[in-house]
Amino acid sequence: MATLDWIVLGLFCLALVGVIFYVLRKKDKDTSDYFLAGRDATWIAIGASIFASNIGSEHLVGLAGAGAESGMAMAHWEIQGWMILMLGWLFVPFYARSGVFTMPEFLEKRYNSRSRSLLSIISLVSYILTKVAVTVYAGGVVFKDVFNIEYIMVFKQQIDFFWVSAIGLVVLTGVYTVFGGMKAVLYTSVLQTPILLAGSIAILVIGLSQLGGWENLMEIVRGTDATYLNEAGEVVYRSTSDTMASLMRSPNDPNFPWTGVIFGSAIIGFWYWCTDQFIVQRVLSGRDQKQARRGTIFGAYLKLTPVFLFLIPGMIAFALKQQGLMDFDNNDAAFSTLVKELLPKGFTGIVVGGILAALMSSLAALFNSSSMLFTVDFYQKFKPEASEKHYLMVGRLATVVIVILGILWIPVMKGIGKVLYEYLQDVQSLLAPGIAAVFLLGILSKKTTPSAGFIGLVAGFTLGMLRLGMKIYYGDTVGDGFFYDLIISPNWLHYEIALFIFVIVIMVVVSFFTKAADPAKIQGLYIGSATAEQRALTRDSWSKWDVINSAIIIVFIIAFYFYFW
Repeated sequence: MATLDWIVLGLFCLALVGVIFYVLRKKDKDTSDYFLAGRDATWIAIGASIFASNIGSEHLVGLAGAGAESGMAMAHWEIQGWMILMLGWLFVPFYARSGVFTMPEFLEKRYNSRSRSLLSIISLVSYILTKVAVTVYAGGVVFKDVFNIEYIMVFKQQIDFFWVSAIGLVVLTGVYTVFGGMKAVLYTSVLQTPILLAGSIAILVIGLSQLGGWENLMEIVRGTDATYLNEAGEVVYRSTSDTMASLMRSPNDPNFPWTGVIFGSAIIGFWYWCTDQFIVQRVLSGRDQKQARRGTIFGAYLKLTPVFLFLIPGMIAFALKQQGLMDFDNNDAAFSTLVKELLPKGFTGIVVGGILAALMSSLAALFNSSSMLFTVDFYQKFKPEASEKHYLMVGRLATVVIVILGILWIPVMKGIGKVLYEYLQDVQSLLAPGIAAVFLLGILSKKTTPSAGFIGLVAGFTLGMLRLGMKIYYGDTVGDGFFYDLIISPNWLHYEIALFIFVIVIMVVVSFFTKAADPAKIQGLYIGSATAEQRALTRDSWSKWDVINSAIIIVFIIAFYFYFW
């Protein structure tokens, strides 16, 4: 990077440090203060935090890499502002009435304590093995590529710069999350979001300019067949009807058949946006239902941008490579190659700041959510009479442990051979069905019993991990036999949909034979059970402008599907 880029990056870091010190001066009084910012966040902070927490390495590295590899195929997972609206309009009232800190705590109130404990375990394992590992791995890859540093000398020893940047990212983010809690996540997100947007918009505009405009990009990608290669670079599938610009693809497509994409992406989206602690914690920090809902509407507006800020730049990188104007060996290097080769002095510093912002905000939100799950859902059960100060200390120590586990898991991520974004969605497709089914049936009907909720979680997690374990065991080897054909052979999206339906059927059957929860104990936690006072409170929390803005978002999404269909 040029001197001006380093100056710009330095100014961003100084601003970030200033925000962190400001947050540290606002002492956390109790766990509500530390984990949920005192439940006093406004819609701007909530929406910015939802967006900044979501935009991590899987976007800067993985989504751009997916764009370079498969074009618009992964856009379904990103153009999901309507799912965030579902969080605001459907789930916010239930979560607000329950007064919970965590999603497992909500399941305890709706079902039983066994469901709470199991969801906590599933969430913590998935965070450490996917979100922490993927973000840290990608951070090391990006900064090594952008700074163009292979090794640095430490105590006369050559150290791969990947490890320096990856571990430095985790430690730096961990420090301000440990001491600042949820306030640090929210306040830094407000700073980081505009920086990230500015840098990514610069990439988009300059990249299109290099190609000669939008029409030239569309001409190139619409003239390129949807093609999949194996790790050896050999063509394993070439479509005769779909191109890289196709959003809806043939049912014969081995990776993204339309028969799986529509419902498969919705199941993952429902789980992630409406039930995952990582995202919902931003909403739980809201001052009231009005601020929480408007935060989701603002977040939904922001969520319309990643396709244009990250996936399309990946397609731009592919088009430039096709024209011989750019070269990269690994599709996951598409975004960082654009940063290095296209941006003028000063802009590179902005984009690197944006990358740093995205990685740090995503990690910070993850660390805070994970420590909250441990403290509230595990530790308080063993020491229910401890002081708030004690719980704060435990929460900070839990964050430290998660930081260490994230570092220890980095070597595993170095062995990933596929595009990061596809890897992440593949793993999430195995975690989402069971959890999504349990939450959905829980709020739809009082007839869904506590036993059904727990068994649904067990069935979904067991069958999801069974496929993951078998995929690791078989690797690239093609097997045979009944279990291979049943578990491994189906397309990953078709398996996800089948698993979701299976869990729902299991829950309905179990509910028929087991005792339902006392309606008085779950009042306000399922549709139709709110009191007149609770309904009035929810009605007073929105106006016609909330409806209008939500409608604008939905119309935009419909128009997007129509254009790229």
